[in-house]
Amino acid sequence: PVVDTNVRRVVARAVHGAGDAGPASNTRDMNDVEALLPAEDAPASKFSAAIMELGALVCTARTPKCADCPIYDECAWQLAGRPEYTGPAKPVQKFAGTDRQVRGRLLDVLRGSEGPVEKARLDLVWHDGGQRDRCLDSLLVDGLLEQTSDGLFALPGEH
Repeated sequence: PVVDTNVRRVVARAVHGAGDAGPASNTRDMNDVEALLPAEDAPASKFSAAIMELGALVCTARTPKCADCPIYDECAWQLAGRPEYTGPAKPVQKFAGTDRQVRGRLLDVLRGSEGPVEKARLDLVWHDGGQRDRCLDSLLVDGLLEQTSDGLFALPGEH
């Protein structure tokens, strides 16, 4: 499974009823997400992409758009009255220039497109070709995007 800060936040809120996931724990975070994944690979890939998108676009850290959330009625955080996070402070990670930023920009292109896109369009989002290609490869490996038989790139199931 793919576990990033957005996924951790959705799981913390929707499953555990916490306002924030707190400090990362690879074992705990992976176990939490694996417990939610469908058994088959294709639905699991779609679920991974969907939960990441949910955290990035709806269940945001500072201003969640709960009224737009497809799991609002089942969200443990909502049912608990949206309690504030009271755990230990998390270390602040720089974002500018990280692979996380590049992956986000690549996914933004695909989210904003009507269908699969050429690699040349993805090449425009980041100046460092090596880092961009590494991030593109990692998104493919993580199942967060797919390459079509004609070499185009798309979100899972959208081609």
